[in-house]
Amino acid sequence: MFVEQYQSAVTRVLTEIFEQEMERISAAGDALADTLERDGLLYVFGCGHSHILAEELFYRAGGLAAVSPIFESSTMLHEGAMKSSEIERLSGYAQWVAARDPIQKGDCFLVVSSSGINPFAIEMAQEAAERGATVIGISSFAYRTEASRQKDGLHLPDVCQICIDNHVPHGDATVTVRSDGSKAGPVSTIASVAIANSITLSACDVLRARGIEPDVFRSGNLPDGDERNHDLIQRFQFRVKHL
Repeated sequence: MFVEQYQSAVTRVLTEIFEQEMERISAAGDALADTLERDGLLYVFGCGHSHILAEELFYRAGGLAAVSPIFESSTMLHEGAMKSSEIERLSGYAQWVAARDPIQKGDCFLVVSSSGINPFAIEMAQEAAERGATVIGISSFAYRTEASRQKDGLHLPDVCQICIDNHVPHGDATVTVRSDGSKAGPVSTIASVAIANSITLSACDVLRARGIEPDVFRSGNLPDGDERNHDLIQRFQFRVKHL
């Protein structure tokens, strides 16, 4: 029964996204297409489990070549889960992290935070905006009524030019599994990944309409994958530091 409830929750969230967020997804796709046409980069950042989005979009089969993930290990779980949570709530750290990447006018900056209330992600978005990048956010608008931990009371949607609601409920988990009401079955990763991939597909659609072939990686497990990816790696390896 729990699995069926989870299936229902995932289906509901994805349906809401594709029925209610297409205008914002298309706007983000237009902005990203403009960046790619100008030979700019898409930077991707998230804390905690949201950092998965940076890995999802980077150097993978069907992924855009012009993606530069910001892998800030202090906010990932493998260096200490509790530490990552504390750093996500830390103000003033973003400027030092953002300084390590040449984010500039003409680039896009995708920042992911389902709650959208913690300073690190909000201040990373502000840093990118100050440099002239187009800032795209993915967040749950359900948290907009929650008190922000950011010093000015800002939420992530407040500092993004385009922000897409991932329709994740409070607390993320969706299926009650304990008698005290505790839940399991989180949906934020599924929802945010669907949005992020939809943005890139929307950008590819726009580029094709402009007569531009999108630069995307092929699977290295296909017979011609490595050969086809070689040229893209050669083009981007000195601009995308993690290649």
